[in-house]
Amino acid sequence: MDRKVVIIPTYNEKENIEKIIRAVFALEGEYHILVIEDGSPDGTAAIVKSLQQEFPERLHMIERKGKLGLGTAYITGFKWAVAQGYDYIFEMDADFSHNPDDVPRLYQACREGADLAIGSRYCNGISVINWPIGRVIMSYYASVYVRKVLGMKVYDTTAGFKCYRRQVLETIDLDKVKMKGYGFQIEMKYSTYKLGFKIQEVPIIFVDRTEGTSKMSSGIFGEAFWGVMGLKMRKIKPRK
Repeated sequence: MDRKVVIIPTYNEKENIEKIIRAVFALEGEYHILVIEDGSPDGTAAIVKSLQQEFPERLHMIERKGKLGLGTAYITGFKWAVAQGYDYIFEMDADFSHNPDDVPRLYQACREGADLAIGSRYCNGISVINWPIGRVIMSYYASVYVRKVLGMKVYDTTAGFKCYRRQVLETIDLDKVKMKGYGFQIEMKYSTYKLGFKIQEVPIIFVDRTEGTSKMSSGIFGEAFWGVMGLKMRKIKPRK
């Protein structure tokens, strides 16, 4: 049986974390979860630890000292998942903006030939619910900008709902990944693309969080905007 792990970064997600964990574990197919917990003062880690008593073999957590950035959280998780021998490694938000029921669809896309499956908000028009129109426009045109600059045929370049085959994460030099916010999502897709892996977008409906607080900021978008220019100039080489 394929070994599958869903990586969920958390910071102040006490309203959502138990529900998202139970939703993933309710899926058919024996998914594991790795929570990357960045020192939430609201008690998120304590909730995860209590659930580990119930799911000792399937629920894992790495605790870090404070908010160190989305990108570094996922890099930490990727390295752990590769070392543990998981075949398929997922990225997913804790706040239900990514529907757990779509996890098997991403997995199936990879089983059928994709190296990276992306839960895409924009490959079938715009599929976003509960976002202010200004944020929808900014996100959509950010992806248009990235696609034009990098020449990468991906409609949702900042998507954070993904499934990787392990070989992709073994090939990308994770220590060379520079961007930490939503630019990290662009950099990982571009690295996957430049190293010759097959990327497939799977249409999803993205629903903005109903509980907890968004971690979005203008600085995150700024890093992505300027970072794309730097990416265009870089040579992406496989890890030695």
